[in-house]
Amino acid sequence: MKELTFIHAADLHLDSPMIGLKDLPQRIFRKLQESTFDALSKIVDSAIYHQVDFVILAGDLYDGEDRSIRAQTRFIKEMERLAERNISVFAIHGNHDHMEGNWTHLPMPENVYIFPHELETKSFLNKRDTSVNLYGFSYPRRHVYERMIQHYGKQEGADFHIGLLHGQLEGNNDHGNYAPFTLKELLEKGFDYWALGHIHKRNQLNSQPPVIYPGNIQGRNRKETGVKGCYLVHLTDAGADLQFIEASTVIWEELTVDASNISTFHDIYMMCRGALENVRKDNKGMILTLTLENVTIPNQEFKSLVNGELLEMLQDGEKDEEAFVWVADVFAIEKMEWTREQLANESEFYQELFQTACKYGQDDQSISPLYDHPTARKYLENLSEEEQGELVEEAEKLLVNLMYNL
Repeated sequence: MKELTFIHAADLHLDSPMIGLKDLPQRIFRKLQESTFDALSKIVDSAIYHQVDFVILAGDLYDGEDRSIRAQTRFIKEMERLAERNISVFAIHGNHDHMEGNWTHLPMPENVYIFPHELETKSFLNKRDTSVNLYGFSYPRRHVYERMIQHYGKQEGADFHIGLLHGQLEGNNDHGNYAPFTLKELLEKGFDYWALGHIHKRNQLNSQPPVIYPGNIQGRNRKETGVKGCYLVHLTDAGADLQFIEASTVIWEELTVDASNISTFHDIYMMCRGALENVRKDNKGMILTLTLENVTIPNQEFKSLVNGELLEMLQDGEKDEEAFVWVADVFAIEKMEWTREQLANESEFYQELFQTACKYGQDDQSISPLYDHPTARKYLENLSEEEQGELVEEAEKLLVNLMYNL
């Protein structure tokens, strides 16, 4: 029986600067700075442990087009570990680490093959005489809007065919619409596996043949929640078997706690401490956004929830924990004793407030100066319509609750 075993990872974003997180305690910030490298090291450990035939890296190996010496050196070191075990690596560059950038070029080990900026086919034969054709291209520049999927074509003569593509499924607005494709277009190629990259949320678009976004290997902000990693793939004539392998060393999470039965600030603090212990994970750090719903404590104590005092208390002691749970934000929402309709009927001020919130929920003009800034926009990803709506709703609730209880 013909068979292949490989690891599929994408969006390593090595040496990500972790923008906006420098106010974290130094020890936690350093752990975040190292987290992308630690995740890559875990993936290499898994490749060696499972004795895979090769590793696929489907784009955005580095976080920026400049490819820092630090990032390249750490990447090369891990590739050399694979070379010592005769494990090949097939990689493409994406929109973040495109080929047009300026950087100091360091030579890669011979086991690493990086696809050029034009679509190319690379053949591979494993120790069991199973052959595979791999198809892919690296981004020649940051913005590739062309439907590159049209250039992919199956070349006969191999037992299996695998496509590498860093791009966007049409209809998904979470990221830039680069190298767009439809699922139908992928399936029409007749490949045995599609190794996708670009979307940081893990997603299986099709089961047989597998069409897989593995997500990024390490979350870098509050939008990238949950465990991150890669896929171990065993491909045979009968199909593919997939196993997700966890790689992230710091996990971003969101936690919502119902405080409707709590009557004092101290009791809320104790409830939060218990919630943090429940989500703590051995040998992993966690950065948490905590939302308290249906808060009914007295107004004066409520202010202690929203002015940062509760946040400081929850952060106290976590900076020295190996398996830390660092609360980055606390949102407290009082039990709603008002409705939009009620307040709009009571006051023209609230009418105008809700109209303004609705306006901002329909467009992103309020943050357009940030996205138009030549430096800032390099590090920003587009907000989806759902995320824009959530931000507006969150701001509206907080503002109205604070004013309503004055």
